[in-house]
Amino acid sequence: MANYDKNFTDELRTRLSIVDVVSRRVPLTKKGQNYWGCCPFHNEKTPSFSVNEDKGFYHCFGCGEHGDIISFTMKSENVGFVDAIKELADMAGMKLPEFKPRDPKIVAREESYFDIMERAATEYQKQLFTPAGAVALEYIRRRGFTDDMIKKYRLGYAPKNNFIANKFVNTRQDILIGTGLCRRGDYGMYDFFRDKLMFPIFSARGQIVAFSGRSLDGSEPKYINTSDTEIFHKRKTIFGFNFARENIHRNNRTIIVEGQIDAIQMQCHGFPETVAPLGTALTEDHLAILCKANRNIVFCFDGDNAGRKAAVRAADIVLPFVRDDSDVRFAFVTGGKDPDEVLKNSGTDAMRAIIDAAENLTDFLWNTANNNYVVSTPGGRAQAEKFLKSETDKIADVALRAEYENEYNSRKFNQWHKWSRKPQATQVAVPEIDAITRNTLVFITNKFPEIAERHAEFLAKLNISLDGDAPDMNMDARAAERYITSLKLQNYLKKLREQKQKLTTDILHGDADDDARGRISAIDSEIAKYTEKLEQMISE
Repeated sequence: MANYDKNFTDELRTRLSIVDVVSRRVPLTKKGQNYWGCCPFHNEKTPSFSVNEDKGFYHCFGCGEHGDIISFTMKSENVGFVDAIKELADMAGMKLPEFKPRDPKIVAREESYFDIMERAATEYQKQLFTPAGAVALEYIRRRGFTDDMIKKYRLGYAPKNNFIANKFVNTRQDILIGTGLCRRGDYGMYDFFRDKLMFPIFSARGQIVAFSGRSLDGSEPKYINTSDTEIFHKRKTIFGFNFARENIHRNNRTIIVEGQIDAIQMQCHGFPETVAPLGTALTEDHLAILCKANRNIVFCFDGDNAGRKAAVRAADIVLPFVRDDSDVRFAFVTGGKDPDEVLKNSGTDAMRAIIDAAENLTDFLWNTANNNYVVSTPGGRAQAEKFLKSETDKIADVALRAEYENEYNSRKFNQWHKWSRKPQATQVAVPEIDAITRNTLVFITNKFPEIAERHAEFLAKLNISLDGDAPDMNMDARAAERYITSLKLQNYLKKLREQKQKLTTDILHGDADDDARGRISAIDSEIAKYTEKLEQMISE
């Protein structure tokens, strides 16, 4: 009998929790690491039907039935394989592919991709320990990486020349291009990664599917990733998950940080359950994968405004995955630091204190509402109530949603009538991006993905969704590049003016140091320089 593409059935198993599938027909109770209920395949009064969410299978110790989400749906619904796949696809919100055997040519092509990526990683790592890679090696060692860490995570160096294109000169060009390592230009094949510190990106199974390259000369963007390929989809790939998977199960939680160096340092210094998204905002696909492994999550973000905005978005997308036994928390690294810096300067105990002090989801949403709306006024309270209602409505579990609503109703009654707004050191605010700007960025992302990739770090910090379609715009690649560059300049100028305002305030209050006026003068020069650059760009 023909089968669906294995990638599709694997995607179903990745997206859908077996607990979610089974609990539609069998009431389950969590005991230890597994869920238990009465077997639907034979009559019993004492639960002997076990469901393991992490491994994705069920087993009945009474009748011996065993399987995954597909076999459970077939047996419990008394339907065939095709109908079971259709039902699960509807549940996962996935479009059903054409029912046909997997093309052997596609299988062979993917295997060749994996082979090239593996060989490339080996070659990059060799280059790291040559004179050409000296700057990259010195940088990563300065960041606290030992040779054992370099070996484990297979860090490497991509030389300035077309190293991979020359190394794989006898490989079919379409296959090499299909890996994302090389591209075809007017003068032949050229490397996508040049003069970069290289971080291999692994699939959940431990196969190298892509690379992330860090600039070494201070150029922007700091990181560029392999563009999406047949074997790599950025929105569905989690950095460090292959190393963290067993530890997530063992430690009964996942820690999510913002960057890959943070993730590696956390994994190597007492927090092996740590992962990170890949240069983009956290997505629903990331959380679907992580929540299948474990629904206890600690989001650990920088304590600046960008980190706070990222936390608000994370809360927004995690809510549909929350269950009554979930423990979702938010930790913030303050003082402009990140986990890597905390571990390097203050040690594991300081980082553990930050994680242990993480704010639970209930309090985080409540404090976000209070920090963003003036709840001392009727209008502000109405806005805050709408925010809390919109967030709690995303909780799928009806009973849990009701408990959240009861909790917030109690807090509103007991606190808001005597609330006095106090100044906050950090305000958690939603992104200040208008609809026109967002539509323009969506258009650029869809039409010019290479440009969006170059500016991925900046776009991620805007903390807006760039999914979906936007109206067609009369904009070529040059205009798109200039548009994003002008946005970056405007953001930079805004930060400079904020720094100047703070220094000026400090001087007026006598809180400034001796060098404050000199720094203001330097900021004025910087503002003048980049204002002129922005004006020239606009006038061209």
